[in-house]
Formats: sequence, structure tokens, C-alpha cells
Amino acid sequence: MQVLLRARSSCHRRSREQSTTEDLQKPGAMKLQRLSSDIISKLPLNTIDKILTLMPIRDAVRTSILSRKWRYRWTKIPVLVFDDKLVNGSYRRRQLKRYKLINSIFLVLLLHKGPILDFSISIGDRETVNELDQIILHLSRSNNSKKFNFKLCLAERFEIYKIPSSFFSLQGLEHLDLTYCAFELPSIFHGFIFLKSLRFRNVEIAAKMLQKLLTRCPLLEKFILIENQEGFTTGGDTCTFIELFECLPSIQVLKISETYIKHFAAGGMPQTLPTPLIHLRILVFNVCFLEKDELSSVLCVISSSPNLEKIRMEMSSNDKLSAQETSNNFLDLQDYSGLKLNHLKELEITRFSILALEMEFLKLIMVISTVLEKARIELNPNVSVDQELNLLRDLVRMSFPRASPAADVIIERPNKSRSKCK
Repeated sequence: MQVLLRARSSCHRRSREQSTTEDLQKPGAMKLQRLSSDIISKLPLNTIDKILTLMPIRDAVRTSILSRKWRYRWTKIPVLVFDDKLVNGSYRRRQLKRYKLINSIFLVLLLHKGPILDFSISIGDRETVNELDQIILHLSRSNNSKKFNFKLCLAERFEIYKIPSSFFSLQGLEHLDLTYCAFELPSIFHGFIFLKSLRFRNVEIAAKMLQKLLTRCPLLEKFILIENQEGFTTGGDTCTFIELFECLPSIQVLKISETYIKHFAAGGMPQTLPTPLIHLRILVFNVCFLEKDELSSVLCVISSSPNLEKIRMEMSSNDKLSAQETSNNFLDLQDYSGLKLNHLKELEITRFSILALEMEFLKLIMVISTVLEKARIELNPNVSVDQELNLLRDLVRMSFPRASPAADVIIERPNKSRSKCK
């Protein structure tokens, strides 16, 4: 009996295995297998390149195993992005992780065959100075990069990395973004004649050095200078807003933090610049309205920019000054009665403390902006609920005359609670 059961069970098992094999060998199943394996290989090369460009470089390298068509295709992608995520896993020794990271970057650069149009590197190890110099030297030899993004992410401020002289051989750059480094022009510098976008964040540079750089970037359209608490490096040289804008004839987007505004605005400003900024569309300033020079600079730039489409003011405070120390009549609307912003569509003010000068500035912009669509006011956390209600009451009662009555005025707190008036 037991022998009979074993034989029957074995027969059933062989029958199931044979049935499964036959199912896999059916024409429909085999056709589906071939379709799924061929779909990746049959993608057009431009689609493959697009996919590889959007992938982390670590994953892009691994696609070589997919098919012959994908094999080493990553070596021709024009965009390379390197960061600390290039190497996986946790390492007990920081030196080992740094070796793995730098070795991976060098290997990719060695195997890469096509032009590197967009290069980005963001690392957090301060001991990679020599290797960074070699990487930039490698890029400068091909001299075909259009975009360069460098970021040294440090938890603490150590000796800052200085951009090497080989970097200035990248004459074809159109976009340059530098973070946490020192920037000093070589004695012979022909400029970045194709540069359109420049962003300096926590970059050490002398004022006159910056002026010299901007003078040699004739096509510059976007300039961002932010987040250096110490301002320009020492040396005694200065640069005013008038001198700065002489170097930016084609500027369209401008963002400057308060540390630099203090420097450019020293000594005050005239009501308008000698040469109007006819191309400026977007203006972002971090400014303290209790500082007379800073406020006059803001008004001067706005008055000289007839084609502004967006203004963003990030308000900052000065603990050494109080609202009572500044005359409420410092900003006289009559002085700007002839000013019109006929293209301004968006106004944004953050950390708005409802000080008298801030209120006068808001009234001014509202009365000279004929096509304004949106005004967003984010209140300072210190503003009380009663002060907020008074502001809303003024807006509803039309105590603020508007050239564009249809503009949406949105009052927000940092926690995103919102009040809206028409």
C-alpha cells in the first residue's frame, strides 16, 4: 500500500513538472519573454542617453549589463554629477570612504569619452584638496564644459578651498555655481565671455576682484551673491552699487544678501542710477529698512528698473536700531510720484514687521504697479495678532491706494496660516 502511494505521488509530481515546462515552451509565453527582453534594447539612442542623464552616475554605470546597446553608453553622456552618495555603505575609517569616492570619480573620468558639458561635484571631505585640483585640471584640458557646479559641504569652517588657476581655462562656461571656496583671478584672465548665470554662495572674494570678474562677463543675465556673513575679503577696496551695475549691462535676475548690500550701499545712493537697468526683470534683496543707506539703495534700484516683473524683499532686523530712531517721513511718496512699474506682476515681502517704513514701502509699490497680480506678505513671527488684524483692516478699507485693484493680497505667517484680500 505504501509503495503504491509513493508511486502515485511520484507520478503526480512528474506530471506537474512536465505541465510547467510545456507551459513555458508555449509560443505565447516565449514571445512575451522575448518582448520584455528586447524592449530595453530597442529604445532609440537619444532616449537611452536621456535616461542615463537623469540617473545617478553610480546606477548609470551599472546599465552596461543590460544589453550590447547599453554597454558603455554611459561614457558618452554629457552630464556628470558627483557627490558623497557615489559610494554606498558605512565606513569605519573616513580615509577609506574618501579613497573609494575619489577613486570612483577618477575611474569615471578616465573611461568617459564624450564632452562633459555639465559638471557638478558636491562633497564634504576637506582633505580632498589635491584631488579636486586634479579633477578641475582634467576638465580644463578638454575645455568644453558649459556648466560647472562646485559645492564643498563642511559641517565646520576649516581652511577654505581655493579655486585653482586651471579652472580659468574653462572659457566656454555659460553657468557657474560656487559654494564654500575662495576665488581669486589669475594675473592673466580673458574672462568668461559666454557666461550667462553666476551664483556665489559663501565665496571669499575681494570687492575689486568681483568687479573685475563681472566686467569680463559681458553676457551675464543672472547674478546671485549670498550668504557670506563676513562679506568681502579684507584688503580695503570697495565697490558701490553704481560701480556694480556698470559691470552688469544685461542683467535680468539679481539676488544679493544683506552683508553685501551694506557694502555696496555705503554712503547712500542717488534717486536713480546713471544708466537704467532696462533688462532687469527679477529683483531679490535681503535688506534692513531701518538702515537709511540700504533703503535708499533699494529705492534707487527699483526706480532705475522700469521693466521689473517680480520684486522679493527679505526683511532683516538690526538690534542696534529701533523704529523710533528712524523718522517716519524718511520715505516720502511725493519723491517718487512720477515712478511707474508698468510690468510688475508679483511682489513678495518676507519677515514683514509692519514697521512704518515697511508700510510706506508697501504702499508705494501698490500705488505705482499698474498690472500687479499678486502681493504676498509673510509676517515676522514677532508680529501680534492685533497688528495683523490692523493690517488686514487697512487693506480692506482701501487705506492702501492701488493702481491695480484686482491684485490678490495674501498675508501669511511662517506656519503658512493665510489671510487673503481683494
